[in-house]
Amino acid sequence: MRIAIIHYWLVGLRGGEKVLEAICETYPDADIFTHVYDAEAAGPVIGAHKVTTTFIAKLPFARRFYKFYLPLMPFALEALDLSSYDLVISSESGPAKGVLTRPDAVHVCYCHSPMRYIWDQYQLYRSSAGFAARLMMPVLAPFLRLWDVVSANRVDHFIANSRFVAKRIKKTYRRDAEVIFPPVRLEDYDIEAHPSGDYYFFISQLETYKRADIVIGAANRLGRKLIVVGAGAEEERLRKLAGPTVTLLGRQTTEEIAKLYKNCRALLFAGIEDFGIVFLEAMASGRPVIAYAKGGARDAVIDGKTGLLFREQTVEALMQAILAFEANPDGFDPQVIRAHAETFNTDAFKAKFKAAIERFCAKVD
Repeated sequence: MRIAIIHYWLVGLRGGEKVLEAICETYPDADIFTHVYDAEAAGPVIGAHKVTTTFIAKLPFARRFYKFYLPLMPFALEALDLSSYDLVISSESGPAKGVLTRPDAVHVCYCHSPMRYIWDQYQLYRSSAGFAARLMMPVLAPFLRLWDVVSANRVDHFIANSRFVAKRIKKTYRRDAEVIFPPVRLEDYDIEAHPSGDYYFFISQLETYKRADIVIGAANRLGRKLIVVGAGAEEERLRKLAGPTVTLLGRQTTEEIAKLYKNCRALLFAGIEDFGIVFLEAMASGRPVIAYAKGGARDAVIDGKTGLLFREQTVEALMQAILAFEANPDGFDPQVIRAHAETFNTDAFKAKFKAAIERFCAKVD
């Protein structure tokens, strides 16, 4: 079989790209297609494959401002010639699944989430967008929603990264999805016998829906040390919001991030994650997770055993969760937490993913 993997854009190594790495290792001869590609940022695993970009990559400043070209991405996907491929695997949370395939080809979509910025989080994205984007979104969003639903019909089988995303797929596309949780590379993380840090940790792309503002607000009001890693559109606003106990480090290397995980008191997260590989990375380091009890956190975190879940997306609710955690500092065993993370290992993901693909392809035969 000739295999094509479609990913929305390759400009960093976030959760979606780490899943893509595991898919690439499962299918080492597959070709990759994407809108924009930064070889250095995407890393060597992805770089070992043939990578082809759409015409979006040729547009001015596309590597940095690719999101401004979102309305053109449906046309770019449909312009790709995939007629020689027997299996197409699309990796979706931005536009990726809308490619055209042969009638006898199998198209499987691993969906991290239907595009949040045109569906369930549309109002949140619009309220935080710049003036021009706020004006254009009501004009462009209906077209993108229509195309997104139509392109879902081009997919033969959906795989969701969490039960939460499976519900989103059912609501948005009226399609069922098999759930295969994303992997965590356990070899990148280890447990510190005596964690030296007195800080809480937050790591994410600094976008509105990640709700870093709630985490920073709780740290400010409690006077707790907090280290924030990540970059994004919200960075400048969050720096202004941060009090004297909060430090924003921007982007960090994988090695530095691993050190920050294993020496923190706990990972804090107040957003709604589709799944949340950062939860698993923290737990692979033996550290508990204090997270908002919605979305992928409910699949990843065992409340009271590997972390704490709080029920309201507010500063006050997170503050109460932090205080509850501090009242029982020895209640979370690093070895137990690590053992839970190990159930999400990369080999398990690859085996489940490959078995699903083979099952889907067998139905065609």
